[in-house]
Amino acid sequence: MKIVIIYESMYGNTKEVAEAVATVMSTAGDVRVVPAHEASATETTGADLVIVGGPTHAHGMSRSSSRKAADTEAEQNPELNIEEGAAGPGLRDWFAKVEKSSGQQAAAFDTRIDKPALLTGSAARGIAKRLRKLDFALIAAPESFFVDHSEGPLREGEATRAVQWAEHLATEAQAVASP
Repeated sequence: MKIVIIYESMYGNTKEVAEAVATVMSTAGDVRVVPAHEASATETTGADLVIVGGPTHAHGMSRSSSRKAADTEAEQNPELNIEEGAAGPGLRDWFAKVEKSSGQQAAAFDTRIDKPALLTGSAARGIAKRLRKLDFALIAAPESFFVDHSEGPLREGEATRAVQWAEHLATEAQAVASP
């Protein structure tokens, strides 16, 4: 099974989830993990499973303005470490150029503050909506992983929960691939 994980991360929290998911998925097949700012329009071609994740900014997927604001915040606060390429193109930019799916399996996740989604929004919901619009077949409901503050770190236990979610995805993907 060929698996592609595309993620956007500002402070490393979403990257940490993507890497935890990749570790589990490597037992199910060949895994490629790609930051959104490096992802090509054809990144998902030939993939059996596509997993996409990003941080929740201003109730949804990040925008150029929210990435720049996070970058500016990191410049003003030396304790914050911003990911390389984080201020560049994000998931919205990648979705604008990605090729339509041929029905490939997919899943969506985000990182956000642990408050009701009604208050915080959810990038995962927007990611899932865009995946469906591009004819990807979602094999799981959009999933959120929680951070303690907008900059992180991941809340205790969330990396473990990401591993459990990935195990569920691997099971679902294999069940769909061989009915």
